[in-house]
Amino acid sequence: MKQLLFLLLSLLLTGTAYAHGGEDHGDAAKAPTAAGATSFSVAALSEQFEVLLRYEPLEGGQPADLRLFLSDYATNAPIRGAKLTLTNPEDAALKWAVTEQEPGIYLVEGEFPADKAYSFAANIVAGERADLVLLEGIKVGEKLPVVEAPVAATAGLFSSWKTIAALLGAFGLGIGLTALLMRRRAVASVSTSTTAAAHENHA
Repeated sequence: MKQLLFLLLSLLLTGTAYAHGGEDHGDAAKAPTAAGATSFSVAALSEQFEVLLRYEPLEGGQPADLRLFLSDYATNAPIRGAKLTLTNPEDAALKWAVTEQEPGIYLVEGEFPADKAYSFAANIVAGERADLVLLEGIKVGEKLPVVEAPVAATAGLFSSWKTIAALLGAFGLGIGLTALLMRRRAVASVSTSTTAAAHENHA
């Protein structure tokens, strides 16, 4: 009976260890992945300026709002009070209004006529400095990538818990059978002792 209990306990411990085999509980556990980007961005550099253009998904024929971040190339300090003139090589007729909202942050307002890739030629004048920067890859009509749930990983987790539950059930059943067999042995032992005593009395 002890061997049976030992075998069932070993199976239980093995199943539990297997279920946790893919987890990392140490200090080096990876942080969960971010839910996903909420905007697109394109960037460009010149000898004097750093330009970052950030925008949410755009649609052709709809009003477009974009944020342009302008900073000094050498110090990375935001540049305030710059004069920005934006044109599109793909369509010279497009017009854009640029308004400074915060130091180094400019709101760009206008409209892209179609769902396709555009670019901005940004003429920047900041004090005595001036430069021309090309921002390419503004994809109008593109949607943000959707982060899919890890279906396979979830299924594996539930499967491991089912395995643990089955092992626990088997372990409990083994204990019950062991107790029943021990009880039968005790009854048989008492019966044997009673029979032996009766024979002695007859003798």
